Amino acid sequence: MKQQSPQTMAPDHPFLTVAIAMVVLLGLVLSATRPPGVFEDGAGTENTAERSEADEERLPATGEPDQLTVVSPDALPGIEETEIDHDGGADVTAAYPNIPNAAPLSDFLDRTLTAQVNAFEAANPGARSFVGEWGITAAAEGIVGVRTTTTETDSEETREGHSTHWYETGDGTVNGSSHLLAGQAELAELNDLVREAVADTGADPSALHPISALYDSVGFNPDGDLVVEFDSGQVAPTDVGRVHAVIDRDEAEALLSEFGLRVREAATTGTREFTVAEAPEADKDGSGAAAPGVLAPRDDSVDCADPDTKCVALTYDDGPGGRTPELLDALAEYDAHATFFVTGHPVMEHPWVVRRTYAEGHELANHTLSHPNLAEIGSGAARSDLETTQALVFRETGYTMDLMRPPYGSTNGQVAEITAELGLAQILWSVDTNDWRDRKANVVRKRALKGASEGAIILMHDIHDTTIDASIDIIRELDARGYTMVTVSQLLGTTVPGETYVDGVPEPPETEGSEESEENSEEGAVNDAG
Repeated sequence: MKQQSPQTMAPDHPFLTVAIAMVVLLGLVLSATRPPGVFEDGAGTENTAERSEADEERLPATGEPDQLTVVSPDALPGIEETEIDHDGGADVTAAYPNIPNAAPLSDFLDRTLTAQVNAFEAANPGARSFVGEWGITAAAEGIVGVRTTTTETDSEETREGHSTHWYETGDGTVNGSSHLLAGQAELAELNDLVREAVADTGADPSALHPISALYDSVGFNPDGDLVVEFDSGQVAPTDVGRVHAVIDRDEAEALLSEFGLRVREAATTGTREFTVAEAPEADKDGSGAAAPGVLAPRDDSVDCADPDTKCVALTYDDGPGGRTPELLDALAEYDAHATFFVTGHPVMEHPWVVRRTYAEGHELANHTLSHPNLAEIGSGAARSDLETTQALVFRETGYTMDLMRPPYGSTNGQVAEITAELGLAQILWSVDTNDWRDRKANVVRKRALKGASEGAIILMHDIHDTTIDASIDIIRELDARGYTMVTVSQLLGTTVPGETYVDGVPEPPETEGSEESEENSEEGAVNDAG
């Protein structure tokens, strides 16, 4: 009988044998051509070559431990520098980066620098020069960070300031530095940390408040620590120089918004080359939503139109004064708010009190620079007086006031025209305590409480000691009577620039009446305004 050969030598499945041979041959070819570090069994094995290459591509960020990171402009192909147009009296040289396909950022920086220059000139009659320079602090992950440095020189001194803005290339939004924080509570917590951090630098803790105008230059160092820097003279005497705080990365982690975490990732990534692929589709002005530290003079939780809510507006003119902080303490104790019609020269003397007033939810309004009778001076002088105080408050708080009170209540058509052009409604009063004349706390107290009624606007002056003493009692008694003390804007709602307002008394329900009653109603409105 014939012996059969073993299966390995005479296979019954020739096609399977050929397939196995091809796989083996292919394996030999791949092993000869694959780069080092690629393993035959890829399951659960990291590609070390690719990982190494990725690590090389992710450059370490550059910068000093107490400074924001720095990106060379050479890493942004096509970047140019553009200077703002300015024809004012000061010598101005201010420029910003113009990045291809990032027009919203350029537009925003142009407007922002122009507003800074205009406010500097308006607030400083002795303004001499303004220099604005820029640097890139991040360019990665779809985010560009631009840090501007300004040098202002007036007749008294030279001050250096900083602000940092963060641009999202995808939608064309520009965010201020306080957007890095998750909310107002987180900004307040950061403010507490910064107070501790700068305690030994010469900074005054009372100058620090959680408002965006103070926290307008915030970023990260190469390690991801949060860096906060202030303008010279902003929270300490100018000769102290740059005041800054570095908050440890882990300590700052819980304070950051989702956007802030993205910015940290971008800022701590070095950049070889960064381009914006295309411009955002929608036309935008570059500005984003309201940021932490931007405070409105209205409280959404209070509705003065509600019949069950009795609102009254306490207003104070001519300040801030030396004892205004005591008044703020009393208001805070009763969760009450007031409107402060500030005068320019006291604002210069007590800028940190103005900042606190804004930070605690009170309303700031314009009462001119030097308290002139606006109806008796020329239009140019009247406009200048108002514009200077607008600029002073804006530079301290970032807030643009939309209410004013004419000194002595003196107004006319010219004043109405100027205030309309400046976006300011004119606020008079329904209760005059005459506290400027009768310096007796008990007299002032009685007049305020006697006149207090729903919708009343009560006039006082926070520069008098007797008024501060009276106000402490007035606030306590109004609270006991069930009044809600609100800002004028809260009381009146939307106001019209140039128009005059006396009180916020709710209008009676409309009823059918004769022409005579309508005429009487109109006459009453004119008399109230006059």
